[in-house]
Amino acid sequence: MTNYKRVLIKLSGEALAGEKGFGFDEKNVRRVGEQLIESLQQGIQISVVIGGGNFWRGRSSNTMDRTKADQIGMMATVMNALYVAEIFRNQGIPTVVQTPFPIGNMTEVFSKEKAITYMEQGYVVFFAGGTGHPFFSTDTTAALRGCEIETDILLFAKNIDGVYDDDPKKNSAAKKYEQISCKQILQQNLKVIDLAAASLCMEQSIPILIFGLNIPESLKKAISGKNIGTLITV
Repeated sequence: MTNYKRVLIKLSGEALAGEKGFGFDEKNVRRVGEQLIESLQQGIQISVVIGGGNFWRGRSSNTMDRTKADQIGMMATVMNALYVAEIFRNQGIPTVVQTPFPIGNMTEVFSKEKAITYMEQGYVVFFAGGTGHPFFSTDTTAALRGCEIETDILLFAKNIDGVYDDDPKKNSAAKKYEQISCKQILQQNLKVIDLAAASLCMEQSIPILIFGLNIPESLKKAISGKNIGTLITV
């Protein structure tokens, strides 16, 4: 077991949507918040990146310009972050949402120094709006922000419980890895995370843990360093 000081959690939009598959499932979001409270009380610093797949993905339209489609996706992640941050605040967790571009008084513009100060004060910091540029996924956003704030590990909470050598939904004999390297992810072109994110983490020596959000207490276990899901080493 490893004790982390600072973690960045990547939540998939689909995982937050629950069985509905679209929009928000408040019970799911509250369960996430409940798992963070104890970690925050122990002094662990937490930041969050949320995908936008419960509302929009770049592939949602085959006719729309890719740049515009990605911009819509960025705004979907802002909606998700504002919603989840407010649920957390309602649970007694102080939060702040940072974006790479100004959105009136709804968010703050990203600052590494401010983000770290907030985390040191016990806030959960949300990094929304992607990188602010098209053609970059929220996986890559998580890797980029993780490098900037010098996180100990990236925790990817997904609707799948780890990395497999094949799609477990299509192949019941698919093998789950307990541990795999970023280099192997890139060599085998495994689609569990964005390859740009895997490459950046490998360059900056930041490990990634991929696990299922729907597994009871999985987030709490991941933050405490327990062996769940698949650890991607560097």
